[in-house]
Amino acid sequence: MKYTFEAAIEKTDQGGLIRIPFNVWEICKKEGDIAVKVRIEDTVFVCNLQPEGNGYYGIAVQESVLETFEIGKEYRITFRVMQSTAEASPYSTANPIRKIDSMEVVIQPHDGLCGQSCVAMLAGISLEDAINTMHCGEWQATMNKIVGALNYFGIDHSEEIIYTNGKEDVILPKCCIIMEKMGRFSHYLVYFDGKGYDSNLGVLEHYDVTKIKGYMEVYV
Repeated sequence: MKYTFEAAIEKTDQGGLIRIPFNVWEICKKEGDIAVKVRIEDTVFVCNLQPEGNGYYGIAVQESVLETFEIGKEYRITFRVMQSTAEASPYSTANPIRKIDSMEVVIQPHDGLCGQSCVAMLAGISLEDAINTMHCGEWQATMNKIVGALNYFGIDHSEEIIYTNGKEDVILPKCCIIMEKMGRFSHYLVYFDGKGYDSNLGVLEHYDVTKIKGYMEVYV
């Protein structure tokens, strides 16, 4: 569920704050530490809501995001509650870990790390760093955990997975994460600029779209 409202950004000692104009306990049915994904215009970031008492919370805005907006001006704010607690991140879509203008393949040392390898390729980090960020081992990288890692690194992406299920006339976006059906699990790989980047097979100069179960666009 997404929640949308208009509010101004207030300046604080830690950066900025957007006060949510409704009781989060009542509307979102959540209490305690609440991790959210926030969109302000074209900027997306992840944070934990800041409690203000009796079910009311504010959205903490990092300094890197704050530089993009005007204090006191009202903006259209959208957020959704995430499934797990977000780690504090120095990144946002306005300040991502890198600009995705090239891709280097990451080969997994053994099966079961394809999702982590995709995150490593997109973020331009080592496989070990991707595993540590995602907090998951072999055969544990669901699309939800991949998305959480992309959010952490400020890598903007679609909110939708397109299921093509073997169609031949699929036109892929410039960059996306592909899911291939593989037994009980999905195999994940990165598609970038006409090539597949597979943690098992390396760089695929021509990718066979009929293998695709579904894909999620990554914005570059």
